[in-house]
Order: sequence, then C-alpha cells, then structure tokens
Amino acid sequence: MAGVFKRKVIKPGSRIRVLVVDDSVVIRRLVTHALSEDPAFEVVGSAANGAIALARIPQLNPDVVTLDIQMPEMDGLQALREIRKQYPDLCVIMFSTLTERGATATIEALMLGANDYVTKAANVGSLDVSMAALRSELIPKIKQFFVLPGETAPSPPPVSSQVAPPPPPPVRPAVLVRSKPKVVAIGVSTGGPNALSVVMPMFPADFPLPILIVQHMPPLFTRFLAERLAAHSKIRVEEAAEGMLVEPGKALIAPGDYHMRLSRRDGQVIVRLDQGPPENSCRPSVDVLFRSVEEIYKGAVISVILTGMGQDGLRGAEVLKASGAWVIAQDEASSVVWGMPGAVVQAGLADRVLSLEQVAPEILRLV
Repeated sequence: MAGVFKRKVIKPGSRIRVLVVDDSVVIRRLVTHALSEDPAFEVVGSAANGAIALARIPQLNPDVVTLDIQMPEMDGLQALREIRKQYPDLCVIMFSTLTERGATATIEALMLGANDYVTKAANVGSLDVSMAALRSELIPKIKQFFVLPGETAPSPPPVSSQVAPPPPPPVRPAVLVRSKPKVVAIGVSTGGPNALSVVMPMFPADFPLPILIVQHMPPLFTRFLAERLAAHSKIRVEEAAEGMLVEPGKALIAPGDYHMRLSRRDGQVIVRLDQGPPENSCRPSVDVLFRSVEEIYKGAVISVILTGMGQDGLRGAEVLKASGAWVIAQDEASSVVWGMPGAVVQAGLADRVLSLEQVAPEILRLV
C-alpha cells in the first residue's frame, strides 16, 4: 500500500514545479500550455519516457510529475516503481486512457503509490476542448496535494488530539436507542483504491451484512477495481449491476458514470442504477447512495467516509445521522486527502474518527 502524501507547503513567491512526462509531443505541449496559464504552476521540464524523467528529476527538483502510462523504453508503471523507491514523497499524477488496458494499468499505478490520475479524452476534437478538459481535471487534482501561498493547512480534528482538546463541533442529536445495523455504506475518492485494499480484506468470509461502495471513478475502472479487491478479500466484491440483489457478505461497487440507489422488490433489496444529474460534480455520488440507503434501512446503517477530495457524502451523512445511523470518518493523518472525511468531522457528524487500519475492526465491533 502506498504511504500517505502530506500536503506540501508552497512558499510565498514560489510555484508548484511540474515535470511533464509523455511520449507524445502534442500531449507534452498541451499539458505545459494548460498548466502555464495558471499562475500557481511552473513547468520546469518535460521528458519523452520514464528513463529520461528519472534522469531529470534530480536536475529539475519538481514538486509533481505527470506520468503517461504507455511509453517506449520505460513505461509509466516502471518509472513509478523507481520514483517511489528514490523519491517516496514526490507527487505523481498518472495520465490514463479510457480503455481496458488503461484502466487496469491505472489501478495498478494507484496500488503502486501514484497519488491520483487523470484520463485522456479520446477524440475530443478541438485543441480548445482538450485544453478546457485538462484545466478542469488536472489542475484541481494537483492543487489538492499542496498548500498554496495564502492558504492554511488544515489542522487535525479536535477528536484526534490527545491533550486537552477544545470542544468538538456540536454533534446533531442522535437517536438514543440505535437500530442493529443491517448494511454498511462506504464513500471514498482520491486514495480510495489503496484505502479499500486495506479495509476490505479485514472482513471475514461470514460477514453478516451487505457492503455498498461509491468510489469516484470512470467506467471500466470500477470493474477492474472490484476484480482487484475480490482477489484479495474473503467476501465477494463485484461491480454493481441493475437489479442485483443486496446480500450479506457481498460488497457492491457503484459502476462508473452511474448513481447507485436501492429499492425493494418481493421483500428483497435490489440495486437501481441511473444516470441522473451528477451531484457534487460526481456520478456516482456518495450523497445519492447514502440518501437511498436511509430510505430503505432508516437508521440501521453504518456509514463510512474515507479519503477523498471535496465534500461528497456530507449531505448524505447528515440524513443518515438524523435517522440514528453510525457515521465513521477516516482521520486526517491516514487520509491521502482529508476533504470528504474532514467535511463530515467538521460538521460534527462523525461518531468515530479513526485511522484507516481501525475502520474495519470498528465496523466488526458495531456489527
């Protein structure tokens, strides 16, 4: 499992230094141009393959490497392995294609320690469209790993402090008598494949509840993630499909580009998939799943928010908390990005704020 990447503080007067690695001259120029338009970035160099990139890292001292997966001589996965050995704290963003090969390689890269990834849109048409897509996806994904001048790094949540912590944010009134949990619902984004690879193998084969997961990923990627997790877990892990039964001892991952909701049919709970509007710019959305889980199970839910950028899951957690469900949030120290769990903690919704390794044992205790 990859280590946790701590947000690097960029000093006043400095910029985020980027090394662009891709065998395509067009892509290198496109990425360089897109980043150069943002005053927070300085593209310090480029390389046509992993071997050249490794030679240039000590010369250029980048803060970030954008790394294509498919390159001659030394591809992105080989380069990533070497970067993690030599520069464990260097931020690496993978460039992937929306293909089966690209999806499997991206999951592999995330497991090897890549911080995040962006997808290359195939045949997007004009250069302007390509630039707009790059700016909207790549720039925020890099910035989430840095504290820019004028920003302040988030402080640890009060509940994790050991010495005389200040009072935590007010917690919503909880139901005094909790229902016995009937389902586990998990929301996760940036850093999710690694986080899930820690949590899922801890569940025993006879785990008595269904597990429902929203991981922010595109189509294909979620299927390969499910297959990867299934190979290392004692319970069944599958990508969800329309009409699939929600059963004990089985984890279902929402497919990319589809919201996952639940409904009842003949006394059984089944999956409903739809392509309704994105929520929090996400489809699948954690909020959508959490609301639907509350409609079916009321307060008999253990909800979990793991590492991720943004606030998806916050509104859904509010709904679940009001019904008496348990809300578990990953702590800042073990999160790759403390956006999603941090929002839940700061809103006073979390019953437990735990390190990643403590999440599954706490779920087992509650069950």
